[in-house]
Amino acid sequence: MVETYDADVVVVGAGLAGLACARALADAGREVVVLEARDRVGGRVWNGTLSDGRTVVELGGQWIGPTQRRVNALVAELGLETFPTFGEGEHLIELGDRRARYRGARPPLPPWVLADLGRAQLRFDRLARQVPLEAPWAADRAEAWDSVTFETWIRRNVATSGARELMRIYAEAVLAVEPRDCSLLHALFYTASGGGIDALTATRRGAQQDRFVGGSELLARRLAERLGDRVRTGVVVRRIGQRERPGGDGEVRVEADGFVARGRDVVVAVPPTLAGRLEYDPPLPPRRDQLTQRIPAGSVIKCHVAYDEPFWRDDGLTGQAVTDRGPVKITFDNSPPSGRPGVLLAFLEGDHARELGAWPAPDRQAVVVEALARLFGRRAARPEEVVELDWSAERFTRGCYGAHLAPGVWTRYGPALRAPVGRIHWAGAETAAVHSGYMDGAITSGERAAAEILAAR
Repeated sequence: MVETYDADVVVVGAGLAGLACARALADAGREVVVLEARDRVGGRVWNGTLSDGRTVVELGGQWIGPTQRRVNALVAELGLETFPTFGEGEHLIELGDRRARYRGARPPLPPWVLADLGRAQLRFDRLARQVPLEAPWAADRAEAWDSVTFETWIRRNVATSGARELMRIYAEAVLAVEPRDCSLLHALFYTASGGGIDALTATRRGAQQDRFVGGSELLARRLAERLGDRVRTGVVVRRIGQRERPGGDGEVRVEADGFVARGRDVVVAVPPTLAGRLEYDPPLPPRRDQLTQRIPAGSVIKCHVAYDEPFWRDDGLTGQAVTDRGPVKITFDNSPPSGRPGVLLAFLEGDHARELGAWPAPDRQAVVVEALARLFGRRAARPEEVVELDWSAERFTRGCYGAHLAPGVWTRYGPALRAPVGRIHWAGAETAAVHSGYMDGAITSGERAAAEILAAR
C-alpha cells in the first residue's frame, strides 16, 4: 500500500537546509512536508557518543564562527548554548624537519618562509575578493582562474617548500581535497565566501571558534521539533515528476518507497551528487544534469580519540596541531565542556582519507593513534577508544565537507547550481553564496529557496 501526502511544497532532505526551508514556508502559512531518507534529521550534522553513552562527539559539522550571523541568531532563538573551542596554551607545528610550539596565529618558521606565506596569503585573499559570490563565473578573470587548479597557482606563486605545504594543508583542511582536485576559481570563491583564509582557519574569531553544548545535531532536532509531523524520516525518494497545466497551474509528484507526496513545488535539499542520482520526469536540462556529474564531494574521515583526561593541557598544549607528515595533518581538542574525558580530534582528508578509507578500521585507527603519539607524546598512544566516521561511505551523503568544482565547471555550468528547473528548487550548503559549505550557508540556502517559492506563487 502506498501512502499519499498532499502539500503545497515537498522538501527532499532534512538537513539544516531542508529544515530551514520548511520552517520558512510553514511560517508563511504554506503546507509543507519534509522527506528524509535517514532515520534521523540533521544530514551532515550528527551526534555520536563515546562508549559511556553520555559524552557527545560530533561526527559531522560542529563549529560556528562569529561572522556566521544566521546560524548564531538561530542558536539564540532556539535556546541552544555554545562554548569556545579549547585554545589555552601552545599550538604545535611540524613542517619538514622542524617542530615547534607557539602561541598566536603565526608559527615560528624561518623568516623567509613566513614572508613567502604572508605574501601568498595576501595575494590569494586579494584575488578572492574579486569573485562575485552570487556569480563566480562572472568574475573579470573567471576564464583564466577556472582553467587551472589551485595546485597550479601554488606552484607559480609560492616560492618556498614550507609555505607551499601550508597552502596545500589549507586546501585539505578547508575543502577536504587536494589542491590539484579543484579549480583556482573554486578555491577563490570558497575563500571569499568564508571571509578569507584567516577567518576560515582560525579558532578565536574564526570559523572554528565555538561548539555546541550537547552537540550540533541539537540545532536540527530543535528545528524538526517545531515542524512536528511535517517531517518524515526513513523515506527514500527515488523520483521527482512535474507537470504543467493550461493557465499556469501544475504540480510535482515526489515518489519514494511506499510513499508519494504531491505539491505545487519541490525543494531538493541534498548534496548535488545525490540530487543527480534521482530520476526526473521530464529529465533535467542538460546543463543542470551535466553539473551534477561534475560536482563531487570531498573526502574526509573524522576520528575522535578519547582518553581519561586531556593530558595535553597539563603539558601546556591546546591540542591544536598542524603537520605536513600525515596521514593526520590537523588536530583539535574536542573534549566536552567539562574537560573530561579528553578527546583529540584528528582529520584524515583528501588522498589520505581515500587511501585509509579502504583499510580495516583497526589498522586505520592504529595509524591515527601513532600520529597523535608522535605529536603529543607517549600518553597519546594509549587511548580508551576511537570513534570515527568516513563520510565518503555514508550512503546518503557520499562525502564531506561539501562539493568542489574542478577546472571548467564554474564557468561552463555554474549558472545551473541555484537556478530553479520549473517547479524544482535547489538548496543545500553548496548552493549558498556566503559561508558556502557551512551550517550558516545551509540555513540561508534553505531560506533562499523558500523565498523563491513565496515570490513565485
